[in-house]
Amino acid sequence: MAKLKIALTKGRLEKNSIEIFEAVGINCGELKNKGRKLIFNDEENDIEFFLAKAADVVTYVEHGAADIGIVGKDTLMESGKNYYEVVDLKVGKCKFIVAAMPGVNLYSGYNNKKIATKYPAVAREFFSKKGMDVEIIKIEGSVEIAPILGLADAIVDIMETGTTLRENGLIVLEEVCDISARMIVNVASLKMKKEKIEDIIYKIQKYVDHESAC
Repeated sequence: MAKLKIALTKGRLEKNSIEIFEAVGINCGELKNKGRKLIFNDEENDIEFFLAKAADVVTYVEHGAADIGIVGKDTLMESGKNYYEVVDLKVGKCKFIVAAMPGVNLYSGYNNKKIATKYPAVAREFFSKKGMDVEIIKIEGSVEIAPILGLADAIVDIMETGTTLRENGLIVLEEVCDISARMIVNVASLKMKKEKIEDIIYKIQKYVDHESAC
């Protein structure tokens, strides 16, 4: 059988992912000593890992270049849906929030409010459910600066500790939802490599349930 290919999100979820896979008996030695390599193997379990940016993990899984992906729910909420979301890993926890400068009343007046965000789909859906017609301004970098410069009335962003918001004088107006890392699976792979993928899903779900209960 062909190797099982797993795409991991670079950065803050990388360490969490490695810990989980090692806990269920998968060798991540090459991943922890990666140097300049791009592909990392666990020969014993016939698994191939590679690292990618969050949005690219979804793309690789959707198109079958990866059988399994580990990615934040924030990215999934902003992306397409051509995959199975199979396990909430309960790590990388943070929240989607609406934040603004003190004194801003986002929900009054008749003028369209401007919302700066890296997540236009999430922001648009949230305000649509409130019956608000807002102008979404897509920002790739630090969105906290947008209200300070007067570019936007508020922001929609992810918040882990709130330190960056506080240091820039913003306050949280509302929490949109909780988010965490998720395991996703390619639709065709779950049929073609069913036994191997379901075994990994079972082991990881069991591990996550045990850790959550502790």
